Amino acid sequence: MDLSKKNYVLLALFTFFKMSLIAQNTDSVAWARPCTSCEQLLNLRLPEIKVNAAEMIQTPESTASNGGAYCKVSGTIGKEIEFELLLPSKWNKRFVMGGGGGFVGYVMNRAGNSIKDGFATVGTNTGHIGTDAKWALNNMERQLNFGHLAVHRTAVAAKGIIYYFYGLYPRYSYFVGLSRGGGQAMMEAQRYPEDFDGVVAGAPAFNWVGQAAKFIKDTKVIYPDPTKDTVPVITKDNLRLLQEKILQHCDGLDGIRDSILNDPRDCGFNINDIKICPGNVSAADCLTQKQLEAIKIIYSGVSIGVKTLHPGFAFGGEDDKTGWLSSIVGPNKGSSPYPSWQAFYGMETFRYLIFNNPDWDYSRYDFSKVYTDTRYAASYLDATQTDYSGFRKKGGKMIIYQGWIDPLISALDIIDHYEKANALDAELHEYIRLFMLPGVSHIGGNGPGKADWFQLIQDWVEKGIPPNRVIVSKLKDKDTLMTRPVFPYPAKAVYDGKGDPNLESSFK
Repeated sequence: MDLSKKNYVLLALFTFFKMSLIAQNTDSVAWARPCTSCEQLLNLRLPEIKVNAAEMIQTPESTASNGGAYCKVSGTIGKEIEFELLLPSKWNKRFVMGGGGGFVGYVMNRAGNSIKDGFATVGTNTGHIGTDAKWALNNMERQLNFGHLAVHRTAVAAKGIIYYFYGLYPRYSYFVGLSRGGGQAMMEAQRYPEDFDGVVAGAPAFNWVGQAAKFIKDTKVIYPDPTKDTVPVITKDNLRLLQEKILQHCDGLDGIRDSILNDPRDCGFNINDIKICPGNVSAADCLTQKQLEAIKIIYSGVSIGVKTLHPGFAFGGEDDKTGWLSSIVGPNKGSSPYPSWQAFYGMETFRYLIFNNPDWDYSRYDFSKVYTDTRYAASYLDATQTDYSGFRKKGGKMIIYQGWIDPLISALDIIDHYEKANALDAELHEYIRLFMLPGVSHIGGNGPGKADWFQLIQDWVEKGIPPNRVIVSKLKDKDTLMTRPVFPYPAKAVYDGKGDPNLESSFK
């Protein structure tokens, strides 16, 4: 036996013996405490895992549930998957991993605050540094890590370190993510159902390649000339006019005039009814023919023959401050050097994850080839599998929530996915539930979208209490401006016609 193998065997025997002596960490005890020092983790030797730093952090809240301190562990998995694991000195025997956003590129952990409540929690950079996609150029390992491997490997590594530190594996494991992190949550449920007992997928970027294709299609019509990326075909006045006309036609369908569409699919507005500018000269109260066609493209999907890569966007939020202007139309300084967030994510994905060509020009792209061009990238980037039988067999539970007026993650896309999954399994609602949030965009909107989704998934997993009626809130600073209920799709909240529309008690 060579020395390295001998060391692993000795470590395993030592760990087993040590853990068997820690009576305080038996599973019958509500809380667990470390059975080794934080610094001792620097000596931990596990295949493909290196602990780079381990230090105790004192928390300012001396009465915190985590015992007032935690061990902060930084490490590397394989060549370059970086992670940060937080281990409380008083552990509630639960583990939660937080997802990342965008292209990630540094250690992100949306669940990091759970450390104060005694959760062990971890985040990862998904195997690269950099918040654009240049890191992916001709690097299959990084591409696959970003796609799905890094999150899975980090979860496995974290559980191994948790076992060594406390002498116990987590009783319950959770994943909480938003945007790309929401897509990571769905990817885990589809590919690695054994990793987590409960997952929360918020505004999930699950159809990464499909949405990138949609973003390119939109950018191509809004900025047909890439050398003029400060002059969009669609103007701010167009967005104001468009939203005004849609709300005039559809806002009262749910019984309330509040600039919120309860279900935009009920809105039968015809965009062709908007006046065409005389002489096709752009003005504030009309659309040119070119502007009308561009707007139609944004609402429409991306299909090649019988294959639909993306269904397009629903009505709503066109002139919202978190709506079309920064995400779709631009110009937006925040997404520079790209004119909008759609342009940024679309072009970075096509250049570095699909074609491996930094000089790829969206304006010359032939969309008739988009399905065949993107099939390989979709195989590792997309969480679009609709068979959740493995997750169901494992006993997993998942909550998905999505804003109706999100200009980046299409509400119609996640609904289509959920309906296809439900067609395969009529009992899907027993373990996966989708909540659609009226008036909510990717990062705001007029509608209420805040809820304790993490507590809801815990109650479902640990107490068998499914989320049947969720109260969502809209806050400003610390003040609650509005509360409303949302129900598992396809159910909708219905206004009672007489109560205060800002109170959830007025809906059923």
